[in-house]
Amino acid sequence: MAIRPPRPPVLSSERTAYPSPPRRLGVFVPSVPHRRGAVDNPERGCYNVKCKIEYRVSDPHGLQGFPTAGRTTAPPRRLRAGGETLPLSVLEKETNRSRARELSRAAELSDAGGVFFRLSPYFVEEGAPMREVRTVDAVGHVLCHDMTQIIPGVVKDARFRKGHVVTQEDIPVLLSMGKERLYIWEKTPGMLHEDEAAERLRALCQGPGMRATAPKEGKIELIAEADGLLRVDAQRLEAVNAVEELMIATRHTNTPVRAGDKLAGMRVIPLVIDAAVLERAAAAAAGAPLLELLPYRLKTAGLIVTGSEVSKGLIEDSFTPVIERKLAAYGVTVTHRCTPGDDADAIARAVCEYRAAGDDMIVCTGGMSVDPDDRTPGAIRASGAQIVSYGAPVLPGAMFLLAYLDGTPVMGLPGCVMYARSTIFDLMLPRIAAGVRVTRRDLVKLGHGGLCLGCADCRYPICPFGKEA
Repeated sequence: MAIRPPRPPVLSSERTAYPSPPRRLGVFVPSVPHRRGAVDNPERGCYNVKCKIEYRVSDPHGLQGFPTAGRTTAPPRRLRAGGETLPLSVLEKETNRSRARELSRAAELSDAGGVFFRLSPYFVEEGAPMREVRTVDAVGHVLCHDMTQIIPGVVKDARFRKGHVVTQEDIPVLLSMGKERLYIWEKTPGMLHEDEAAERLRALCQGPGMRATAPKEGKIELIAEADGLLRVDAQRLEAVNAVEELMIATRHTNTPVRAGDKLAGMRVIPLVIDAAVLERAAAAAAGAPLLELLPYRLKTAGLIVTGSEVSKGLIEDSFTPVIERKLAAYGVTVTHRCTPGDDADAIARAVCEYRAAGDDMIVCTGGMSVDPDDRTPGAIRASGAQIVSYGAPVLPGAMFLLAYLDGTPVMGLPGCVMYARSTIFDLMLPRIAAGVRVTRRDLVKLGHGGLCLGCADCRYPICPFGKEA
């Protein structure tokens, strides 16, 4: 059905002749005041994106109750549309193309005012990057985006890829997918297809040890090529995502990952986008890639099992098997082990000996509470190690101690590590194994998300425990 554009009042002395509008309404892009309304040729471009309605007043008297001085970009306070008086808040809000067409069809400007408006897609440029055609007329044309076919319980995947040349045999399939009309690609300078834009976002994110998937339905994902610690610059990531019409989603920073794990996904929102938007994103991300995958570098550990009950053989050592298993998950081997009991001097000597022997990290188990026989914190301090923190806002694991002796990390583990499935040790070990120098601030930040719920079916690290905001 033909839709007639609005009829603004004739401007004071301007009666420019305009060609009759096309039979079918396209996107309003007038560049001068007009009587009938200049419209973009619908055969040049139809956009399935959000639009803004823009109003301009050119009469110096303006509308009643809205005086202006000369030309201004300020909108009128009210507009009559189809007998309904629309308030300014309605006029200024973003709307979709369908609603915008309704307004353009019904709009009647009130009083004396030389006012006109236009519907402005976010990515409107001279010319159009794509053209809409009927599916039955699309044979021989090139698709400008992937087209997804959904068969419940069977498949949800791209049935036709960007760049596919439509054949006669494709028509019934496209119609069965509900595609009565298609967008075909027309390259426009300064505009990027969603796949090209996704590649630019990928370049902002990808660091060593990652591989990128091929663009699929406008999206690219990053996959880990090796085991390691994923680190995300959350502040710069937020700055990039603040740029409209694009998105990057990642896993939490400081997450241990395995080879083949998904790390991030990225895409732009529209099918085509102004290259300037990607340039703003690149400026926001300025610097190193947003993501880095750190391999586990520390490979050996000295283990000091405290407690007189263990050294005297009164109970079986249940700590060592747990620590060895957790260390092995990150490629760390226990190369030295001793059981000095609760002798603070013996514990301190062992710490120094293992450091001198070249162990990459030193782990002391037990003796971390406030009981008189718990001497481990004092012994670690007596070894000359610099204490980062004794105590952490994490449950289980509040009595955790972290120190460094000449650059070698020394950890004092509370008894909960022996029996709880996930503790402070599970949060710290990946960072330590990756060679990250942990600070007190790093530990302090763990309070938000530092409460383990002790689920019967533990799925750590795929859970909220230890995830930073």
